[in-house]
Amino acid sequence: MARDISKVGVVGLGTMGAGIAEVLARSGIDVVAVELDEAGVARGQGHLRHSTERALAGGKLDEAGREALLARVSCSTSLSDLSEVDLVIEAIPESLAAKAEVFSQLDKVTRPDVVFVSNTSSLSITEISVHTARPGKVVGMHFFNPAPVLKLVEVVRTVVTEPEVVTDVVAFAERLGKVPVVMGDRAGFIANALLFGYLNHAVRMYEQRYATREDLDAAMRFGCGYPMGPLALLDLIGLDTAYEILDTMYHQSRNRLHAPAPLLKQMITAGLLGRKTGRGFYAYDAPDSPTVVADGFTPASTVESVAPREVRKVGVIGTGTMATGIAEVFAKRGFDVVLRARSLEKAEASVAKVKKSLDKSVVKGRLSEEDAAAALGRIAPVTDFEALADVDLVVEAVAEELAVKQAVFAALDDVVRPGAVLATTTSSLPVIECAAATSRPGDVLGLHFFNPAPVMKLVEVVSTIATAPDVVATAAAVCAAVGKHPVHCGDRAGFIVNALLFPYLNDAVKMLEAHYASADDIDTAMKVGCGLPMGPFELLDVVGLDVSLAIERTLFNEFREEGFSPAPLLEHLVTAGRLGRKTGKGFKDY
Repeated sequence: MARDISKVGVVGLGTMGAGIAEVLARSGIDVVAVELDEAGVARGQGHLRHSTERALAGGKLDEAGREALLARVSCSTSLSDLSEVDLVIEAIPESLAAKAEVFSQLDKVTRPDVVFVSNTSSLSITEISVHTARPGKVVGMHFFNPAPVLKLVEVVRTVVTEPEVVTDVVAFAERLGKVPVVMGDRAGFIANALLFGYLNHAVRMYEQRYATREDLDAAMRFGCGYPMGPLALLDLIGLDTAYEILDTMYHQSRNRLHAPAPLLKQMITAGLLGRKTGRGFYAYDAPDSPTVVADGFTPASTVESVAPREVRKVGVIGTGTMATGIAEVFAKRGFDVVLRARSLEKAEASVAKVKKSLDKSVVKGRLSEEDAAAALGRIAPVTDFEALADVDLVVEAVAEELAVKQAVFAALDDVVRPGAVLATTTSSLPVIECAAATSRPGDVLGLHFFNPAPVMKLVEVVSTIATAPDVVATAAAVCAAVGKHPVHCGDRAGFIVNALLFPYLNDAVKMLEAHYASADDIDTAMKVGCGLPMGPFELLDVVGLDVSLAIERTLFNEFREEGFSPAPLLEHLVTAGRLGRKTGKGFKDY
């Protein structure tokens, strides 16, 4: 039988504590909130008033409901006032010594059956629990900020937590209208452990000047559908907070990918903590403001001020999903397209695929019948490379095999006019290897479109060490002409998106492999806690486990970073033929 929880103690009335007290009171639970002194109580009551006023203004509460909510919260400066509560939630600042002191005091003033909960986001629940006489009744309950709004609660069990305590706390979280996920006691729990490795990697990319802050953030927003880019998110979290979480994670995991990037320490020392100080990776118009203003690092343009080459006629090579999508993108925007395939049947089948896609757009009212017919009329299916002799830009979209691509580029070098731009859509192979198959490496670059090309806004423009500046300018102008958002980066494995995305997905697999949390709980944590469109296992199953493994191996071979080595569980699933949705079984069964 679940324990009856009708009165709850909250220790600490900062932003989190006051938010948790509000969540409890909204659910009809009586709250006894304890602060260090009267000034702390007054601050906490101010947080509560301010938050409930916002809820009132937003129509989420009425005046009577607000009065009743505030009446359920009584405040005190003495822990002994918690003698009658059924459960205590501690939400004081992140100091192990301070938390240990609170828990040992609570032990003396509460009944022996009372459950103790810590809202820590990074400290070990086990280390906190040993300061009590009841370690089996201590759990973590990590609420996310702002607690009244965000649904995720991470429930953290230690090796000695009694199973019925976990069951009761999960039921209690659900009663509060939250989505609980259960995991073991490890630094960062689920959401932070996966999120901060990814954020730290983005800082490293910026630190190495691999891409601008704007391009790094745009790549993850447009390429992965993330609500914020990594550097903007770090500014929101606070660079000092991020550093503390990473440092704690590193000391537990000894994983070099968790070691805070040196740039973070420098920025913190300089007082650039993010939005709260008005400056972090970006500059803001005032402290605590979300409005970004231009500063000395704002690029006037990512490309050098050189005139782009003229592009009117485009060649597309390949008949797969990417090739047909790219042909459609160019044809819809008024470019003449020469679609080259190995046989006329394949070329005509590709044009038929484009027609089907255009017809869908007509049915949905996104395109007129005349425009669809005109776009289709601009695509010429061919089988000979000679038919590409007079194009201004060629986009190669054949299979991801280096030998195949190099053969295509050697053939193009023989027939395409001098001065034409040669682009590859590779997502993981070195662009310079394609350029080396030609006598004109300065004209070659990567144009990595995302799938489905007609829908996705992002294009990664990849310059090699040999790419000419006016070729980069041409790529940027072409992206603008077809309504895409270009981001610029150098020629190294994974470019921006895959280099940030796949180590994070690999970390999630390693977490599952360690029996630390279930695949469903990890997916829920990332969707509900971080606002991501898909959880890592859902995404791996969509991408295909074989494709994911190939990308991870490419990243590992390029960077030789121990943390990038593909998780053995992923390799075993691929060997067993569980490749994701396409085979009906991956991490999940379909």
